[in-house]
Amino acid sequence: MKRLYTTNDPLLAGHLQAVLEQHHIPCLVKNAFLQGAAGELPPHECWPELWVEDDADFPRARRLLDDLLSHDPASAPWICPACGERIEAQFAQCWNCGSGPER
Repeated sequence: MKRLYTTNDPLLAGHLQAVLEQHHIPCLVKNAFLQGAAGELPPHECWPELWVEDDADFPRARRLLDDLLSHDPASAPWICPACGERIEAQFAQCWNCGSGPER
């Protein structure tokens, strides 16, 4: 068994677990409910961890995870289709004209 990913977001860890299982990669999330111990333990040691059960599946799981995390459209700026203004990724509407992104 090998640790594949650690995050402070338990929802992301659960989502990634579901995606890997859909691709027939057995995995589990450790520390899913350990956040209450933060303070007694260093916070980063309480983060959920995604583990791949079979070491032979690890390279495929790593490639899949890298592909998933590198194609996050919410992390990229977008261009307003109405006025052409460049908008940072965290905004859902153009500050200039109020239009939303084409998605």
